[in-house]
Amino acid sequence: MLSFSDVKYRYHSELFEFELAVNQGDVVAILGPSGAGKSTLLSLLAGFITPESGDITIEQQSLLSLAPHQRPLSMLFQEHNLFAHLSIADNIGLGIKANLRLTDIEKNQVQNAAQQVGVDTLLHRLPDQLSGGQKQRVALARCLVQKKPVLLLDEPFSALDPMLKEEMILLIKQLIETQNLTVLMVTHSLQDAKALASHYAFICQQKILSYGNMSDLETQDNPMQLVRYLQAVK
Repeated sequence: MLSFSDVKYRYHSELFEFELAVNQGDVVAILGPSGAGKSTLLSLLAGFITPESGDITIEQQSLLSLAPHQRPLSMLFQEHNLFAHLSIADNIGLGIKANLRLTDIEKNQVQNAAQQVGVDTLLHRLPDQLSGGQKQRVALARCLVQKKPVLLLDEPFSALDPMLKEEMILLIKQLIETQNLTVLMVTHSLQDAKALASHYAFICQQKILSYGNMSDLETQDNPMQLVRYLQAVK
């Protein structure tokens, strides 16, 4: 269980308030208009920013005293954040050790993760020698070697063309099922949310106004803000 309990975060004059409970294995699409607080929610969970009150827990263990790298989660950004001077193998290996002094077992973990995402034949190359889709696969492999139970996706498909996006969605869906990952995905695409998510959280006016199963997303008893949002993104 991942939970936000009465979490409050203030940025200038804006007060963000989050209350959320996500079960293990759920895939939650974080929806909402620009500036509503979607990325703020992920940043609080990842530890990039700190709430002024409340608690954020995973399996009833508070995360607030933990640095970002100590938290039981990995994050895939819209920009893949690969280091241009490092090989693909080393870029993946950074997910295990920052100093890249890997044991033989850890090197095998890099190889296995690369194979899972289909870049095992590219390990000797540099990022500039890869396509955008291949770079995103490498970034995903780096998440996998961290072996964290929670995966955060911050608009990971927005820079990909439709065919590559479909491939990445299928790949991530397979990994979620095989590794029983809990996923929070910020997206502006209702299509991507329907393709990948089991649940949704709609953020508007710096709060989570609606949360539920994806199958209930377009029911008639939703808040008016969600109804208008869905009409706008279709």
